[in-house]
Amino acid sequence: QVQLVESGGGSVQAGGSLRLSCAAYGYTYMSNLMAWFRRAPGKEREGVAVISTGGGRTDYADLVKGRFTISLDNAKNTVYLQMNSLEPEDTAMYYCATGNVAYGDRWSHKYKYWGHGTQVTVSS
Repeated sequence: QVQLVESGGGSVQAGGSLRLSCAAYGYTYMSNLMAWFRRAPGKEREGVAVISTGGGRTDYADLVKGRFTISLDNAKNTVYLQMNSLEPEDTAMYYCATGNVAYGDRWSHKYKYWGHGTQVTVSS
């Protein structure tokens, strides 16, 4: 079992920054990917950023490329999402996910473990 605990959400004005953290507890060695997803009100959950736990390979959704950065501290079993130049459209609940997922499925919902989410609100 793996437990994920997100933190770092909050309210900021457009153009501001936030750093989300996701601490993983348990049998994390069985996971090859860690990812951030988000769900905005009235919208489907969508993938934001993903990182491989082995080689640190990363990928981003087009909407956040150049603004968000995902990183992993293996010693702390913690993944981060640095979010810069935030826009009102980034307002959503942000979820951390992990599991043994094929890289080709990195944007799918096949991750076995999910956190409870942390709210990000960006005002114009």
